[in-house]
Amino acid sequence: MAAERLSMRTIKEVLRLKWEKKFSNKQIEQSCKIARSTIREYLVRA
Repeated sequence: MAAERLSMRTIKEVLRLKWEKKFSNKQIEQSCKIARSTIREYLVRA
């Protein structure tokens, strides 16, 4: 089963929290309610 895609707004929020606010992946996971593996994947692609 294919995973549901994230909106561009959510992806931008993940990147903003990581690079501007210096959040950890765990903090981003709790804030955006998405899996750490998904966060890692988008950070690698960015």
